[in-house]
Amino acid sequence: MAQDLPIACSLSAPDLEERLAEMAVLGDEALIDRRIDGTHAQLRFATGVGVRDRVAAIAAAESSCCAFLTLRVTGGLDVVVLDVDASEGAGPALAEWVEAFDADPALASREEPGGDQRFAHRSSRHLNAH
Repeated sequence: MAQDLPIACSLSAPDLEERLAEMAVLGDEALIDRRIDGTHAQLRFATGVGVRDRVAAIAAAESSCCAFLTLRVTGGLDVVVLDVDASEGAGPALAEWVEAFDADPALASREEPGGDQRFAHRSSRHLNAH
């Protein structure tokens, strides 16, 4: 029988607050769009100075404190992609985790019929600022 991973973060309250702030700043500065479908999420960030390194640093840090998440950073010249898979039953926790990147409430995902959340996009004003 496979051992279930706890759906919990091991960070202390002050460290969690700092991490959430870091994620919100990165989201505000570079998040283009995101998609959540059950236990999978994909976040796409505009490339810029240090963005790939910041996304990779958050992915590595979150991998160590949130064992129920599997994070992969990919992308090319125009976009940095963060794919996140959550363990079975962790869909709500994944959605909450993705929302940590939302310094801008206008980016809140739209729920589609059938339950999955399709890509939510930043306004063109925000994208043109990067």
